[in-house]
Amino acid sequence: MNTNTFDKLQFDKIIETVQSYCTSSLGQTLAENLHPYKQYAQVMQKLAETSEARAILDAFGNFTLSGTENIAEIISYVEKDGILNVGQAAQALAFLHGVGKVKSFMQNKDYYAPTLCLLAEGIVDPQPIIAEFEEMIQNNQIADNATNELRTIRRHIALTEDKIKNKLESFLRSKANEKHIQEFFISKRNGRQTIPVKITSKNLVAGTVIDSNKKTAFVEPDTVRKLTDELVVLESEQTQEEYRILCILTDILYTNLYDIQNNLHTLAALDFAFAKGRYSRAINGIAPELNDHGVIQIVNGKHPLLEGDVVPLNVEIGKNFRTLIITGPNAGGKTVAMKTIGLLTLAVQAGLHIPCHPNSNLSIFEQIFVDIGDDQSMENALSTFSSHVKNLALCVNKANKSTLLLFDEIGSGTEPGEGSALAIAILEDVYQKGAITVASTHMNEIKNYSSLHPDYENAAMKFEKETLKPLYQLQLKKAGNSHALWISKQMGIQEKILQKAERYQANKDYDFRPVPSAKVRTPSAVSETKVYPSYTVGDRVYVQTLQQSGVVHKPKDEHDQVEVFFEGEFKTLHVRLLKLEVSAENLYPIGYDMDQVFRSWNERKLEHDLERGSKKTIKKIKKYGIDELLKD
Repeated sequence: MNTNTFDKLQFDKIIETVQSYCTSSLGQTLAENLHPYKQYAQVMQKLAETSEARAILDAFGNFTLSGTENIAEIISYVEKDGILNVGQAAQALAFLHGVGKVKSFMQNKDYYAPTLCLLAEGIVDPQPIIAEFEEMIQNNQIADNATNELRTIRRHIALTEDKIKNKLESFLRSKANEKHIQEFFISKRNGRQTIPVKITSKNLVAGTVIDSNKKTAFVEPDTVRKLTDELVVLESEQTQEEYRILCILTDILYTNLYDIQNNLHTLAALDFAFAKGRYSRAINGIAPELNDHGVIQIVNGKHPLLEGDVVPLNVEIGKNFRTLIITGPNAGGKTVAMKTIGLLTLAVQAGLHIPCHPNSNLSIFEQIFVDIGDDQSMENALSTFSSHVKNLALCVNKANKSTLLLFDEIGSGTEPGEGSALAIAILEDVYQKGAITVASTHMNEIKNYSSLHPDYENAAMKFEKETLKPLYQLQLKKAGNSHALWISKQMGIQEKILQKAERYQANKDYDFRPVPSAKVRTPSAVSETKVYPSYTVGDRVYVQTLQQSGVVHKPKDEHDQVEVFFEGEFKTLHVRLLKLEVSAENLYPIGYDMDQVFRSWNERKLEHDLERGSKKTIKKIKKYGIDELLKD
């Protein structure tokens, strides 16, 4: 499996989630290395571990290694002849207690978890080692009674410290010393017990200055010097004895190193297995049926990373056909459907439960290749299409009969004719290699090809017929439409643009009118000559001086004069008197006969009557004349 597949299908998010369900760093290390297996027996074993952990959790509640230390680094340190310190010895004891708890918890649970119980049976009983450690380590410290020698030394230390304390307190209570004392308390400086004395009295007190500052000298009175020297010797003896005890504990650990390492690996495996069980409970997962010959049957499957009310996916491939072509609009769920197929397959091969119906059946693949999303590379100067083709080349070249291929919008990003031809050729090549392929497309050529191929099947994302609202349901044996205009409307494209698009789709009657001059920016005038706006025939303008609106009949001439039509009357006005109200393109449809705006109803009726050969109209013209008819 390549990293691109993991990245595109977000398998790393699954790993992070499983890690979060581990209760110690022991399992987290294994979860970090979670990966799909390629052998049928391995996948079955990993799924069985997950199922058994889930069964125990459902029957007996939570299982935790919380508080159990990961002593892998300590073991490595001891292997290299290192001597434990007190903290490391306490960590080792905590680990041993955790081992004991796990072994006790897993007893008599063979009915629910035969595989995990067999694994737990391999745990070497830590109680003998615990007993030896607890004689010497208590409350994360070396115990007073660890050895007779240490007990004696510490008793003498306590007696000596009491004697020093009593003599110093007597020194503080002395009237003779009262005037020399700066602060009435005992202060430990550089390992010696001292009295804070005024700096001016440091030579007036019988004792040794251990430390000082501008105001205070910290003096060790002569009365305690001998006792302090004795204390230093006792503390040195204590250090030596504690070191000897730590050597004993290190030797115990070293002697049992193999068993401890075995227990460490077993606890890590159990913590990881129960993390997978917790993940299964969180997603309401199951272990599907498993096959090794390319059949995928997902029943009510859900994408494990999607939250909320997720529409389940029902799809099958590999039994009655080997290539599935998914069609339908953008935002209809095609990509999510493909990612769901890919991610569920990866998860199962990694030994994880998946959120679907137990009747689901998934296959083991040696390789899963994915081409989903925009891989445009600025660094390598590759276009989106070039990047897709580069990735497709990798997929095609390495595909075989144990490969699952997921191609999103195959053949897109270039001229449709060439793109569809290339896509069909690629689909045919990987089909001949025996690969199972799921691809999405908008191209009718690919849909038509799929409908003709006996081992291909079309599928469409379902929409409500009335509203074209996406339902995110995959329907086999159907080819879907892209519904681009409906989606564009939902995204805010103006109705007039959508109407044009529908007309262009039907008859290719494109609008080739030039952009109105008023909408074209012109260079700023270099001189101070006033530049007035231009108006197009049909623009509705307002004339302030007349307080009246009219329609432009002729655009401005070289003298900036514009002819405007006002309710049957034409007037010529300077452009500076006009103000645009509505442009012609927003008033009249494309191809509208503007002459109708400027001619009276009588003119249009007379022209219509003459065109149809009205005898009544001809008689009136002969009798009254055209001018008289137009006046009526």
